[in-house]
Amino acid sequence: MFSRILTDDQIRRVHQASVSILERVGVLIPHPETLERLEQAGAKVTYAEQRVRFPEELVARALEQAGKQFTIFGRNLANTARFGQGERNYNSIAGEASWVDEIGEKRRFATLDDVAIAARFADGLDNINVVGAMSDPHDVSVAARTVHVVDGLITNTTKPVHFWFHDRASTRYVMDIIVALRGDEQKAAEYPLCYAFLEPISPLRFPHDGIDLLYETARFNLPVSIGPMAQMGLSAPCTVAGTMALENAEILAGICVVQAISPGLPVCYGGICHAFDMGTTQMIFAGPEQAIFGVGMTRMGKHYGLPVYINVGLTDSKRPDAQAGLEAGVTLAMGAAAGADIFGHLGICGVDQASSLDMLVLQDEIIGYIESTMRQIDFSDDAFALDLIEEVGPGGTFIDTMHTVEHFRRELWFPNLLDRQYYQAWLEGGAADCASRCRERKLDLLANHRAEPLPKNLEREIREIVDAASRELAGVQV
Repeated sequence: MFSRILTDDQIRRVHQASVSILERVGVLIPHPETLERLEQAGAKVTYAEQRVRFPEELVARALEQAGKQFTIFGRNLANTARFGQGERNYNSIAGEASWVDEIGEKRRFATLDDVAIAARFADGLDNINVVGAMSDPHDVSVAARTVHVVDGLITNTTKPVHFWFHDRASTRYVMDIIVALRGDEQKAAEYPLCYAFLEPISPLRFPHDGIDLLYETARFNLPVSIGPMAQMGLSAPCTVAGTMALENAEILAGICVVQAISPGLPVCYGGICHAFDMGTTQMIFAGPEQAIFGVGMTRMGKHYGLPVYINVGLTDSKRPDAQAGLEAGVTLAMGAAAGADIFGHLGICGVDQASSLDMLVLQDEIIGYIESTMRQIDFSDDAFALDLIEEVGPGGTFIDTMHTVEHFRRELWFPNLLDRQYYQAWLEGGAADCASRCRERKLDLLANHRAEPLPKNLEREIREIVDAASRELAGVQV
C-alpha cells in the first residue's frame, strides 16, 4: 500500500529534484561562520547574498556522515525515547502561544504555570514518552523564557522533554541546567535530555538563531531534528510532488549545516510539510494530503537511513469529537505503519490555535489503540489452542476456560475513554459523549498525578541558574 504512495522510482525522482534545487537555487543562510564552514566543505557560497548552493557530492557526504540513531533520556534514565531503533515515540506539543482551559470557551495567553501543568499531566499519560511544554509562556521575558520552561519541565516530569530553544545566549543556561541535572558535562553528553530543533523557513531560508544555538547544543552531543513546514500552495508548489521535493531539499540542506557544525552529530528527518487551504486561508493539519505526506516523507527519510519525525495524529477540529478521532486516528495509523519514529506535536487544539489537555487525552487514547494494532501477535502452539478447541467441541464456549483467564489481558486492549457499555448502562451513567469522558480523565489526572520531586540540592542549583539567566538575559531583579 505505502509503495503506491511513493514508489522506489518516485523516491529517486524526489531526491534528484531536491538535489537540483540545492545546486541551482540554493538556500539563504544568514550566519557568517556557517557560510565559511560550508564553503570549506565544498559548497558554493555567495557571501553578499548569504546564499549557499550545494553540489550533490556534498549532500551525499553529509548524509553518510550524519548519525542515524540516538536516544534521549528523562530525569529518570529508565525513561527513554529511542530513534532509528525500530521504536515509535509520541510527544506533546513543545509550546503554543494560547491555552484553552475548557473546550468551547475563550482562549488565553499561555503562562509559566501552564508549563508545569502540562509536564505533570503528560508525565501521567502512559503513551506520551516525550513531554512537551505545551506553553510558550507570555508572563516571562522572551530572552530568558526557554530557561524558565526547562526548569518547569524538569521539575514536573521524569520523562525526556521537548521545548522551543530560543537563541544561543539562553541555550547556554539551558545546557547549564542539563549539566546540573546529570552531574557533569560528560554525563550530560552521554544522556541527552532532549534534542534541538532546526526549522528552515520555507521556501529555502534558514534562521540565524536556529543555526547559531546549535554551536552550543553540539558541544553536548544533542541530536538535531530538522523540520521545515513547507505549505503546498503557499510556501511550496501546489502539488504533492513539488512540496515534497522542496521540503526534502530544505532538510538535506539542514543536514549539511549540522554536519558542518559537528561532523557525525545525529539528526532526525522532520518531514512535516502540510497543505494550505485555499478556502479558509490557513494550513491544513489533517486532511488526506497529510496522510500522504506522512507516508511519503517517512519513505524519503528511511531511504536515507534516518530516523523520521512527521506531523500526524493531529486534527483541524477544536474539540475532541468525531472529526478529531477520524483525522488523528487515520493519519497517525498510516504514519505509524509507514515506520516513522516520532509523531507530533500532540495536544494542539485545531491548527496551532492553542494547547488543550482535553485533546491530548483523546490522542493518548488513539495512540493506545494504534499501538495495540501494531503489537506482535503470538502464533505459538499455545496460542492456536488446538487441544482446547477439541476439548470444547462444536457448540461449546471458551469463556470459562483457564486458557481464556490466562490470555485475555494481553490479547485484548482495554480503553480508558472509548464507550463499550450496553445502551441502558450508558444511559444510566449519564449518556456521556467522548468529549465529556476526555474532560473527566483530564480532571482526574490533574487532581491525582504528581511526578517524583527533584532532590532539594538539585532544585536549589537549578533555581540559581534560572535566576542568573533572568538577571543577565532579561535584566530582571530576583
